[in-house]
Amino acid sequence: MQLERRNWVPEASENLVQDLAQKVSGSSSRELLERLTFLADSNKIIHEKDCFNLNPATNVMNPRAEAFLSCGIGSRPSLGYPGDKYEMGLEAIEEIEVMASSLVAEIFCAKFAEIRVPSGAMANLFSFMSICKPGDTIIVPPASIGGHVTHHKLGCAGLFGLNIIEAPIDKDYYTVDVDQLRELALKERPKLITLGGSLNLFEHPVSEVSSIAEEVGARLLFDAAHQCGLIAGKAWENPLDHGADLVTMSTYKSLGGPPGGVIVTNDPEIAKKIDGIAFPGMTANFDAAKSAALAVTMLDWQDYGKKYAAEMVLMAKTLASCLEDYDVPVFFGALGHTQSHQFAVLADKYQGGQEVSKLLRKSGFLACGIGLPVQDIEGDMNGVRFGTPELVRWGMKAKHSNKLAGLIAKALKGHTVSDQVSDWRRTFNKIHFVN
Repeated sequence: MQLERRNWVPEASENLVQDLAQKVSGSSSRELLERLTFLADSNKIIHEKDCFNLNPATNVMNPRAEAFLSCGIGSRPSLGYPGDKYEMGLEAIEEIEVMASSLVAEIFCAKFAEIRVPSGAMANLFSFMSICKPGDTIIVPPASIGGHVTHHKLGCAGLFGLNIIEAPIDKDYYTVDVDQLRELALKERPKLITLGGSLNLFEHPVSEVSSIAEEVGARLLFDAAHQCGLIAGKAWENPLDHGADLVTMSTYKSLGGPPGGVIVTNDPEIAKKIDGIAFPGMTANFDAAKSAALAVTMLDWQDYGKKYAAEMVLMAKTLASCLEDYDVPVFFGALGHTQSHQFAVLADKYQGGQEVSKLLRKSGFLACGIGLPVQDIEGDMNGVRFGTPELVRWGMKAKHSNKLAGLIAKALKGHTVSDQVSDWRRTFNKIHFVN
């Protein structure tokens, strides 16, 4: 039996799915095992030899962390609290779990750390469930300032049944407008206000929004899926220090760890509720191998975090300026192009963010679209985001920005520079800022 065709999936995507599924149905186990090996090797070549990854939503792991993902820990169910596990023989795993949680709490200066979270999206869902009930109102950043889908109708917030209201924006600072937000919050009386998202250029007004939340009896969630590395490396202020009730994050983006999510908080009430959602609620058998990989990642941040975060920011600023010198329309605000490890390029002259990403892919640059507070582009996003976490981890520095910008500019003009890109990419063959 083959996968049934889905009429709700975009036709081009579903055609590809059906073609690939047909190959699976017509192949032997041996052939498919060989194909899987080939595909895994091909993926490694794409990301580690042929292409520069400009996507801030991904990174490369410390090889020692990655090794833990295949060391046999992950197949051992780990239900319950350390010292009181449902399964026996988990003494070693219990210590790993405590070590990972302790290191996360230390790095993010938090009293409580929940690591049994499958992803950043699920971290947001856990948080919504701990504070809200279906029907409650939340105020969230819109897509025009990088607001993530999990905060919106099509994501976790909508699926959980929350009433979602988009915050007014301050486009010059690529964040929420504090004065208008206060008026909105006083009118709507939300249960929760959220900050952060998929693109963060400048620090958000956490203290001001926290005051608004307190005034209307709401909680404040900071989504640090992308910014967690800068927070861990002290390049950005810690939202917990400025009134955020909890911080969610992905562990594989700027943090450079295993796939998963984390929630940190200093509020014991919130921590207790999230604990219950994790167990016995939604993630009873969490992959313990990820706990070990996360612990390794936290040790990297403990030892190299400040240098790594600073280099990411410096390179983002330098690369954005160099691209502008090559007449690439880099988005800018009141504080320049960025004070983060991310920046964005206006996509109108390239027919959209995803279209330009496909163009860049032909030359060995990996990127993706993003929303910006400018004129919409029908059928596509109006911006494309660039990030430096993986570039820097492979040893690229600000001094390389001009050469990189020149190649990107050529690719944007439709020139194929894939050979030049691949040759240069292969010179960056050592992972940095790792133990």
